[in-house]
Amino acid sequence: MTCARPPVCDYTDSDYQTSFWDQGGRAYEDQAEGVALRRLLPASGKLLLELGAGAGRNTSRYHGFERIVLLDYSHTQLEQAQARLGRSERYVFVAADVYRLPFVPSLFETATMIRTLHHMANAPLALRQVRQVLQPGAVFILEFANKRNLKAILRYLLRRQTWNPFKLEPVEFSALNFDFHPQAVRQWLVESGFAVQRQLTVSHFRMGLFKRLIPLKMLLAMESTLQLTGNWWQLTPSVFVRACAVGAGECKNHASESIPTLNTSISDIFRCPECGCAPLTEQTDALACPRCARRWAVRDGIYDFCLGNFSTTQK
Repeated sequence: MTCARPPVCDYTDSDYQTSFWDQGGRAYEDQAEGVALRRLLPASGKLLLELGAGAGRNTSRYHGFERIVLLDYSHTQLEQAQARLGRSERYVFVAADVYRLPFVPSLFETATMIRTLHHMANAPLALRQVRQVLQPGAVFILEFANKRNLKAILRYLLRRQTWNPFKLEPVEFSALNFDFHPQAVRQWLVESGFAVQRQLTVSHFRMGLFKRLIPLKMLLAMESTLQLTGNWWQLTPSVFVRACAVGAGECKNHASESIPTLNTSISDIFRCPECGCAPLTEQTDALACPRCARRWAVRDGIYDFCLGNFSTTQK
């Protein structure tokens, strides 16, 4: 008997990029995350997987990579990413469920998951899926919403909230929005086959008062310094972790050289998320699975592996 699939947070038809980022007064948060990514990412690479890519807000920050696979559950978010980035062989747009990743094992040398884990009802399962598609020695940059942040601690001590920020279990503060304890996330990473290398605390000055009174340049200068405390304590609402996929040999700066390049056939990177068969067969408007006969649609340059968005071929 198979386990029920965890619920998925779907941003289809959402104006999240515009309302939250472009017009929501989030320049500080956006640039603070940019500082963290510059510190944690390898300088260059061949193939990067961006999990929860959304409208491609962070994608331009991965400029050192030859090819980037943008994955999101929402087809419309990926359409916005296409409009932002343009269509080229450098970008592969994939609509898929993080719990059912449609990639062959040990494919990527780097992956990022920013502002995505907090939508995972089963975070350990998601992290195990990510580990399966990473090469031994690959770098994984994970951001998570921190349950044990300073504001939550003060509210709990003042009895203004009922949940305990010091307990390890996640707290779901609204539907499919979770905060996690840093120790729990580190434990899940280790159990999933990762070694934690570095932690950064991010968004120290997220409060509106700070953003109104202190110039952005000064905020970012202070933020940049305080991020370095992340290996000692984690009291900010956002935490970035750099982890290494453990496998044969020790963690290293770059994974194996046997990584698909721009010249690699696109069908060679995918496997059927239902039966695990690879490679898939390229057709005009779909990738077909030779084992289970499912056809996964290719619509407007987006490879769609979301459950239900497939048809069955005639054998």
